[in-house]
Amino acid sequence: MTQRERMKAGMLYDPGDQEIMQEQFPYLDCLEEFNSIPSSQTEKRQAWMKKMFAQCGKDCYIQSPFYANWSGHHLYLGDNVYANFNLTLVDDGDIYIGDKVMIGPNVTISAAGHPVLPSLRERGIQFNLPVHIENNVWIGAGVMIMPGVTIGENSVIGAGSVVTKDIPANVVAVGNPCRVLREIGERDREFYYRDRRIDIE
Repeated sequence: MTQRERMKAGMLYDPGDQEIMQEQFPYLDCLEEFNSIPSSQTEKRQAWMKKMFAQCGKDCYIQSPFYANWSGHHLYLGDNVYANFNLTLVDDGDIYIGDKVMIGPNVTISAAGHPVLPSLRERGIQFNLPVHIENNVWIGAGVMIMPGVTIGENSVIGAGSVVTKDIPANVVAVGNPCRVLREIGERDREFYYRDRRIDIE
C-alpha cells in the first residue's frame, strides 16, 4: 500500500512522501493567487474557491488572508458560508462545513494530527480524521477545532475555545477544552446579548 493510499484510508502515513508532495504543491501554489484578489472582486474570489475546494456552495466568502495545507482541496463548503481573516485549515484530511456557517477571525480547523509516540513523530508520521461542522454554526474568534470533531447544527462555539470532542446541536459551548455551557433556549428569542433585547424581525 502506498503512502497516498494510507493517507486516503485514514491510516498512519508519511506526509513527506514524494507522490503526496507532488500532488500537494500545485494546490499550495493557488493560495498566493487567491489571497491577492481584492476583497471587492467577489465573483472572482468565488470562482477561485470553486477551483481550489473539493466543493463550494453558492454565496460563500472567505476573507484574505486564508491559509490551508492543500488550499482547501479537501474542503467541502455548503451555501452562504462566511469566514473572517486568517482562517487556517490543516486540510490534509476532509473538512465538511454546512450551510450558513459563520467563522470568526483567527480560527484554525485541523483534520490532521501526529501520534504521541516520539519515535513516530521523529519520522513526521501523521494521521487524518475528518471534521464536520453542521448547518448554521457560529464559531467565535480564535477557536481551534481538532481532528475528528463534529459540531452539531445551530451551536455556538465561544471565542478562544479549543474543541477536542464532539459538540451537540443547539448549544453554546466554550473553554479549553470546549464544554457545553448551556442549551440555546427561550431567553435567546428575547435577548441577543446579556440584557439587550432583540428589536429586529
